[in-house]
Amino acid sequence: MRNHRRFGSVIRLKPGAEATYRRLHASVWPEVLSVIDRCNLRNYSIFLRRLTDGRDWLFAVYDYVGTDYDADMEALAADPVTRRWWAETAPLQDPLPDRTTDSWWAPMEEVFRHDGPEAPTA
Repeated sequence: MRNHRRFGSVIRLKPGAEATYRRLHASVWPEVLSVIDRCNLRNYSIFLRRLTDGRDWLFAVYDYVGTDYDADMEALAADPVTRRWWAETAPLQDPLPDRTTDSWWAPMEEVFRHDGPEAPTA
């Protein structure tokens, strides 16, 4: 049986990195999108916001619809194209010091969720 779990995370964007980050994400490599799909991530979004501290912050949200999250995340991290993509994006990011040791982005806690009514079946 498939799960449906939602995840959110946050990271700072380094000063002066916004234009490059936007350019990269305006044309994400198709191979990266393919491995995201194969690893059962859906509705993946990254939001950008400059907060009152003057820093740019990135907020990511995605749904996981697979059955073995840890295995899928290991497969994602082991994928060579994804690793090359991260080599492009990681230098633009400034991870939070209190993130977990196994995570680049710091996880966020979901405190509210409303999925709305179920879609009608045909």
